[in-house]
Amino acid sequence: MSVSIRIKFEPLRSLDFSLIGPAYMGIGTAVDHPLRQFMVQNLTDAMMSFSWNGVDEHFVLPSQGFFLNDITSNKTSNTGFFLAEGERLYVSHMGTPPTEGAVYFTTMYSYER
Repeated sequence: MSVSIRIKFEPLRSLDFSLIGPAYMGIGTAVDHPLRQFMVQNLTDAMMSFSWNGVDEHFVLPSQGFFLNDITSNKTSNTGFFLAEGERLYVSHMGTPPTEGAVYFTTMYSYER
């Protein structure tokens, strides 16, 4: 029997525009698995700042922008560089508050079958 590495999705995390302020707010819960891929979408009408610790700015996304990180999707084992289990993503608006939309955090991990 052969073993293959497959991708699975954690539940989508999101935060409505009405909850996004000038201070960082968590987007859903911390991740449950080491991640191979993740995508962040800013589908609001404002510039957003994102943080991995809720204090420091790590990257920004313009309105209707996205960030796709393909960390280790082409690896054939479960060793190497991953976004760690337990990490949480935070967001705040930069300047003008959003008036519509939401931000979304899509997460993908692997399992052997």
